[in-house]
Amino acid sequence: MKKIVHLVFPQKLIKKPVIYTMAKKFDIVPNIRRARITESLGEVTLELSGTKENLERARIYLEKLGIKVEPVVGDVVE
Repeated sequence: MKKIVHLVFPQKLIKKPVIYTMAKKFDIVPNIRRARITESLGEVTLELSGTKENLERARIYLEKLGIKVEPVVGDVVE
């Protein structure tokens, strides 16, 4: 399954390897579609591939870290 999500990172997480850690922890393949990073904010649009269960677990993990996870309209890619 594939989903496209927009992530908004708080300043404290901008320099952390959050996407890498999520990918390894939940067996997800990330594909960066767009990114904008400043001193105070990080925004990334990702296409994520993995099982439905792992994608949901990854979303919960990111939100617990304080990352805003927004689905992109029409986010399911078959």
